[in-house]
This record gives sequence, structure tokens and C-alpha cells, in this order.
Amino acid sequence: MSEIEEILEAQHKYFYTGETKKLAFRIAMLKRLEEAVIRHEKELLLALQKDLAKAPFEGYETEVGIVRRELADTIAHLKQWDKPKRVGTPIVHFPSVSTIYREPYGSVLIMSPWNYPVQLTLIPLIGAIAAGNCTVVKPSEYAVHSAKVLAKLLREIFDEKYVAVLLGGRAVNEAVLKERFDYIFFTGSPAVGSVVMEAAAKHLTPVTLELGGKSPCIVDKTADIKRAARRIVWGKFLNAGQTCVAPDYVLVQEEVKEPLLRKMKHYIRKMYRDEPLLNPEYPKIINEKHFNRLKKMLLEQDGEIITGGRMDADTLKIEPTLLAGLTGRSKVMQEEIFGPVLPVFAYSDLAEVIRILQKKEKPLALYLFTRNSRVKKTVISKVNFGGGCINDTIIHLSNEKLPFGGAGNSGMGAYHGKHSYETFSREKSIMEKGNWLDIPFRYPPYGKRLPLLKKLLK
Repeated sequence: MSEIEEILEAQHKYFYTGETKKLAFRIAMLKRLEEAVIRHEKELLLALQKDLAKAPFEGYETEVGIVRRELADTIAHLKQWDKPKRVGTPIVHFPSVSTIYREPYGSVLIMSPWNYPVQLTLIPLIGAIAAGNCTVVKPSEYAVHSAKVLAKLLREIFDEKYVAVLLGGRAVNEAVLKERFDYIFFTGSPAVGSVVMEAAAKHLTPVTLELGGKSPCIVDKTADIKRAARRIVWGKFLNAGQTCVAPDYVLVQEEVKEPLLRKMKHYIRKMYRDEPLLNPEYPKIINEKHFNRLKKMLLEQDGEIITGGRMDADTLKIEPTLLAGLTGRSKVMQEEIFGPVLPVFAYSDLAEVIRILQKKEKPLALYLFTRNSRVKKTVISKVNFGGGCINDTIIHLSNEKLPFGGAGNSGMGAYHGKHSYETFSREKSIMEKGNWLDIPFRYPPYGKRLPLLKKLLK
């Protein structure tokens, strides 16, 4: 029996003791995780610095702080979320009471990525614990320092029959996907997502896939150009563009294209200084493989570099880069960029933008900068995407009250806050019949009861 098989067998045994389903136990485990995150905060921030050169402020803002907020919200509201829900019952079933209960799946697998290794590992885990599951956590091997700290933290506070951590590369990923889990939660690329879904299908295992895609950013002529430029630059170059919901390209109305480009250049310089490659607060690309991918993309682009474009192979840093004069066939438009390169395209009218977006894969996010309520209504109603912001970028995923997830090629399912609890549990429907009355109407022989049945079932 392999290590993974032994862990799963132990988890299944532990799950069926019923301990993990107890509300008091779940809240206690969430509090234990909260205390551990606080205790290991410095280690987590240092690991993020080593893996991605994230400044402590950015590491806390986008990872540790979000995890702590999610924990606090879940601990505060779990008792309310967990209450059985009474629903109505048709009169034909009188006397009966109908109730919806939520129950955990059992042993679940969480496979997390390297770009936000702390947040995208622990927030799904919070949902899995809140719902009452046992969990196997598989962090990405690319963020090696973060993975080691997460393993240390989780092994310190949880027995692996409850929460187990598996470290390693592709071989471990392949081995773990051969096993039968009760639920799989995966965050990563659409290409790997399809592999996960194929593996899950062999066991009919339900999945949540948090993927990515080319998230557009639309700026119309009514937008506050100064604020739009500042917020686009911040959202795009956060974590050096290695964010699944980063603006992947900008569609700007022709009348304001040049002012927007000027302001974005200004804010790039203001946020990252004249020499971003030497700025200790500016993150790096995760590894040489992804650095070379982005380098090749830049070298093969067929437009004009408005600003940036320089890179340092030793530090794995690439300057915040704006591109213009591109075509839809450009290399940067054939795949998700996932780096600090932002193409900018001009458009003439909104109908043109809608047609373009409706032909593309459904993106994980969409951003719209406008003061026109008609434009806002049109984009929201006619373009299919996971979620997004009006007059800002990125921040929608930091609100635990909003479900976060994709559509189509960008994923399936959603999580955060109560939605995480619901993702890692399923609804169980129960109708309880009273014994004090038993109307014989439904029992054979039926005779001439059909007309009356039709009236009752209207």
C-alpha cells in the first residue's frame, strides 16, 4: 500500500467516526489554524519573499491578510451557515416537514498553485474544514519555500488522518490523481484542469476547477482616466502580473487611448521607480521556465513597446511592459500572459467590443471603467465571465461575501466565505412524514381519482 493509500484509508476511518462533523470540533480546528497562521506569519511572508520576491506588505495584503479575514468570517458565521433549512411541502404530502441538511463529502483533495501559494492553499482548506471534511493538501512544487512552511504549519497542528500534506512534483500529482477522493478542488491552468477533470471522471468524483484565461479590461471615453490608469497598473503588475484575475489586455475607446497610455506610464514609474528591475518591492517571475516563456512572447510580439520590456535573467525580473499596435493574431493574444506584459488595443464602439468578447473563451474576470450606466448594464448582461469590477481591478476576490469562480474554460464552481462552506458540502433533502394521519388517496386501487390528482398537483 502506498503512502497516499494509507493516508486515505486513515482519513476514511476517521471521517466515519463522525468527529469531523461536530460543529464545536470544526470551529475549534478553524481557531487552531488561525492561531498557527498568526504564529507563523513571519515565516510565511519570508517564504513568499524567497519564492516570488514579494514585499512583506504585498505578501500580507494579498495572502496572509486575506486568509486571516476569511478565517475570522468563517468562525463568526459557521454556526448560522450550518443550521438545517426548513422548506415548504406540497399539500398532497400533508402532514409532512421538509428540511435541507448540509453534509461533508468525506476525504477531499486540494491542489493549489504557485502564484499565491498561501492564500490559494489555505482558503479552500478553510472551506473543507468548515464543512466537516478530512483533507489532503498538495501545494505546488514551484513555490518550494512556501510549500515547506505550509507543510510545517499544517503538520504541527493537524494529524494526517485529518489534514495531510503531500510535497513533490509531477510524479506526486500523477499518483494522487489516481486515487479515489470524495471531492477535488483544483486551482491552476485550463490545460492541467482538463487533466484533473479526466482523472476525476474515472471515479465520478465531483470537482471545483479554478482556472484562468485572458481577462479583458474595458475603458470607455467617459471613464476617469487618471484613476483607471492607476488601478489598472496596480492590478496588472501586482505579483509581477502572475495573478489569475490580472487584466490580460486593455480595450480602450480611441478618443482616450493616448491619455490612458500616458497615465499608465506615469503610474508604472511612480509605483515601481525608474529602475523596476532593481526595486526590491517588485516581484520576480517564479522560475526560469516561465521567465523564458515570457521572454519569447515579448521577442515575438509584433507591436510597439510603449514602456518597459527590459529583463534580467539572473533575478528573473521583467519590467512592467505596455504594448500597443498589436493585432489579434499576436503571440501575446494566443494564450494567457500571466506576467508583467499588458497589450493595449483601441476600439470605436461598444458593440464592437461585445462582438469580440462573445467570440472568445469565457474569462475568469472582466474589468470595466465607465461612468455610463447603459454601458455598465450592457457589458454585464451580454458578456459571460466569472466575476469582476466596475472602475477597479482585482479587488472583488478579496470580498468573502462574493463567490469567486470562473465560467466555461475559466473554471467551474465557486468559493470564498459561505460559498466555500457550500462548495465542500452537499445538500441532503429529508421529508419527515407524520404518523397521526395517513390519507389513503395515493394507494391503489386508484379507481377514478385521476381528475382529482390533476387538480391537487396544479
